Amino acid sequence: MLELELRFQYADGRTAESVLSAVSPENGGYVEARLEGNTIIYRMSAENAGRLRNTADDLMACIKVAEDAAGLVSEDSSGSEERSG
Repeated sequence: MLELELRFQYADGRTAESVLSAVSPENGGYVEARLEGNTIIYRMSAENAGRLRNTADDLMACIKVAEDAAGLVSEDSSGSEERSG
């Protein structure tokens, strides 16, 4: 069994709670989550690396949507910038 722990730290506990609340319904049974102050700690496990990666990818996508909705992401995550001619 493979295990993975991811930690996401936010500016304050209220923001962390908001992200955790938004993401929790999507992770039932696949990911354990707990809040420590302003940090969310996610733990997941799987029988193989592919399944663990899929779970982590799904979690990261849900977190990004929650952060976008909370206004926490301020620039394009693709790294591209608009350039004027």
